[in-house]
Amino acid sequence: MIVGDPGSLAIESGITQAYSRLSLRALGYFVLHVGGFRYGVYKPDATALANSFDEVERRISLRGSHTASFAAEPDAGEIANAYRNAAYADEQRESYFGIPCPQFLDWIYTNHLVWAPDGDEAFDDGSYVLQFDIADRVRLIAFRSGRDYGYEPATLRDITMSADLFYEILKTWRDEFRREWTSLTGEAPRSHPD
Repeated sequence: MIVGDPGSLAIESGITQAYSRLSLRALGYFVLHVGGFRYGVYKPDATALANSFDEVERRISLRGSHTASFAAEPDAGEIANAYRNAAYADEQRESYFGIPCPQFLDWIYTNHLVWAPDGDEAFDDGSYVLQFDIADRVRLIAFRSGRDYGYEPATLRDITMSADLFYEILKTWRDEFRREWTSLTGEAPRSHPD
């Protein structure tokens, strides 16, 4: 199943085996298409899909709160490098975009700026997707990790789209995935307020 436009943003998933346990939901794959590039492991047994499903729900419920003062920084590569260095390097810089390193990392995690990886094996290909809510727009910066805590330049994508369209894609995928999972497990559908 694919929801959205792979040329800008699309969510694609496939269920190989469905489970009644919500902590697993299903075995399959969950990938993101950003700016015409696919991020995530595209194999039928890539991951349990509970984390990816839960992360989409979390993003919907936190609409408008994925904010950062540096979100308007025009160079997506600088943001990708700053995140990778601050989060993973043995020796971080003192500050990023004028923000001390500990505060920068706190901002990233408190405001849930990292969509992918989402906590499971879905993005074990080294993919990252950062999300920024900027007024009525959403900016996505996606890339695969590179050497020295940087990113692979050929994989860097930076798109901005309307927040309404972005969140509609998430809601549509969530609802379609739930229908597919319910039909395979026989579980009673659960309603979600939004």
